Amino acid sequence: MNSFLIHNYLEASANRFPENIAVIAGEHRVSYSKLDTYSDKLANHLQVHGIAKGDRVALLLENSVEYVIGYYAILKAGAAVAPLNPGLKPDGLKNLLYDLEPTAIISGFKSERLLKAVDLIGLNLKLIVLSSPRRRWNDHPFNVFTYEEIIENAHRSPLPVDIYSKSLASIIYTSGSTGKPKGVMLSHGNLVSNTDAICRYLGINHLDIQMVVLPFFYVMGKSLLNTHIAAGAAVVINNRFLYPADVLNQMIEEKVTSFSGVPSTYAYLLNRSPLKGMRDKMPNLRYCSQAGGHMPTTMKRALRNALPKHTKIYVMYGATEAAARLTYLDPTFFEAKIDSIGKPIEDVTIKIMNEKGEVVPTGLEGEIVASGPNIMQGYWKDPQLSRKVLSSYGYHTGDIGYKDSDGFLFVFRRKDNIVKVGGHRVNPLEIEDYLISTELLIEAAVISMPDEILGNKLLALAVPKDGNIDAMYLREKCASGLPREKQPAEIILVHSLPKNESGKIDRERCIKVAAAYQKI
Repeated sequence: MNSFLIHNYLEASANRFPENIAVIAGEHRVSYSKLDTYSDKLANHLQVHGIAKGDRVALLLENSVEYVIGYYAILKAGAAVAPLNPGLKPDGLKNLLYDLEPTAIISGFKSERLLKAVDLIGLNLKLIVLSSPRRRWNDHPFNVFTYEEIIENAHRSPLPVDIYSKSLASIIYTSGSTGKPKGVMLSHGNLVSNTDAICRYLGINHLDIQMVVLPFFYVMGKSLLNTHIAAGAAVVINNRFLYPADVLNQMIEEKVTSFSGVPSTYAYLLNRSPLKGMRDKMPNLRYCSQAGGHMPTTMKRALRNALPKHTKIYVMYGATEAAARLTYLDPTFFEAKIDSIGKPIEDVTIKIMNEKGEVVPTGLEGEIVASGPNIMQGYWKDPQLSRKVLSSYGYHTGDIGYKDSDGFLFVFRRKDNIVKVGGHRVNPLEIEDYLISTELLIEAAVISMPDEILGNKLLALAVPKDGNIDAMYLREKCASGLPREKQPAEIILVHSLPKNESGKIDRERCIKVAAAYQKI
């Protein structure tokens, strides 16, 4: 091997802390020594059955011990990991698999029905590995093995593979504003540089215990896995966030030191869990981190008040195309710069640029453009789109923001997210923040719909904290606090907002909900 690779973190931690617990999932506790051994065995098995450098292997599993073993085994075999959402519909999975052209699929019994519903014959698969399969698979032309038999019988040592920093390590599919999946190609070097930087600014070490409620197939979930395995820390997997009190109880029981989420994660912890009443039972909680989009100032302050006083809050900003992280706000400045996304992480440079490719002066807005060793290689099978977002300046994020005189960065909006209402340019994010600031709502999403008179009109989907809140009262609040052009024409009260697989608000589905409501 010519350089440090992602799976080398696991090997190094297994050498340093062989008996430390690496993964806690339900009743399962797997040490670093066992995790390294199991992933070696699976890697060897993949290689013996034809998986080679440059191949793609689809990983279709919910967060689990098997996911972690499969992830590192694929990397050790020299192939690229393509983590896919096990909650996909058959057509969605088929489209991704035929785009990816994997040589193998690693999955489990929960996804067997989904896999059976997809025409796998045309994929030229060499093998499928299944955890605890429940169905018959002897009618397919490819080999089917179980995790259990591989862990029991395979040889320990993977075959040598000549891979290096620029070798493809992962393809992560992410949906853009059009909803068409984009396969983000990340090299070992991209992931290693980001992992190292995150470990340093969060101070992650072998004594840390991270609660993971975000899916590993989402880039932030992948980052949580990589960083804590790199440090020799423990990862606690909990797939029951629909029951947040269950998550909090496990955090107390396991003496969790860190928790990470997207804005909706914290919205539900603050409003549908006993977080504030349980904070005194979490003396070990060293920090919480938030990324995955804009979190309203009101919610940040509510989180600060609900957490133990000693618990630090890290506000972070990034993108799948950046292997996860681009900036973070040092907790020291949480109050003074509460609306900021902070400053660039180590080895990342960020410029604010106008449409002419010029760096704009301090305080003026422009597009956030990032460069560094963590920036993706491009989009899988889409060189045209790759050239659109990658230039000699770096990765064009599509986010509009500015840098203040102290060097702190702020994000205003998405480049394509300004709506014209009756000739006025309106930023929906500003209206969402106002709605949340009323402290009457858990979440809100403001969308635009065509209007014959105004060109566009604004509609808000809102999740009330109290069932007694009505839409008319909220509209009165908006009338007293917002200019006329920023007032939603309608406010639709819903039990929850549509989310994508990573927990972010799905605005395309919000539009469909609003359209269906208007037809009633």
